[in-house]
Amino acid sequence: MVILQKKVAGLSAQALGRFVLRARKVAGLREMVDVLVTSSAAMRSLNLRFRGKDKATDVLSFPSESRPGSGSKAKGIAGEIAISAEIAAQNAVRLGHSAAVEIKILALHGILHLAGFDHERDNGQMARKEAKLRQALRLPSALIERSQPGKQESATPRPGTARAQRTA
Repeated sequence: MVILQKKVAGLSAQALGRFVLRARKVAGLREMVDVLVTSSAAMRSLNLRFRGKDKATDVLSFPSESRPGSGSKAKGIAGEIAISAEIAAQNAVRLGHSAAVEIKILALHGILHLAGFDHERDNGQMARKEAKLRQALRLPSALIERSQPGKQESATPRPGTARAQRTA
């Protein structure tokens, strides 16, 4: 399911839903992913609640808990992704592409986290995968490739905890 609480020029919920389906397939993620495109204020609240950081961020990923005794995700849901429409628009202007494209870049990054990748601990595995999938999906530079210390961060709460890892 895709919910656009904040409108993004050139992007509909249906178009983002189709992109998420394609991105899931190329990432090898079978389970469903819910995506919320919201305000920076809402992202700040989520970031404070789940990561203890009182600031807005561009993307947060919330993996589903696995059902006890099974290797599959609860109810066929890999997890949820929240994206700040405002930060995406700022990134898009800075990087020279549309806000709609930026939302897709952030969604792909979140999908990779839901698929189990963690660029803080994987010696570049997620960055390489994201770059490859970005090309397959015809997207400009990947989130990890353009991130540098001190710039806007992304976050993924770890399953079973209220603590999250910095994702970019």
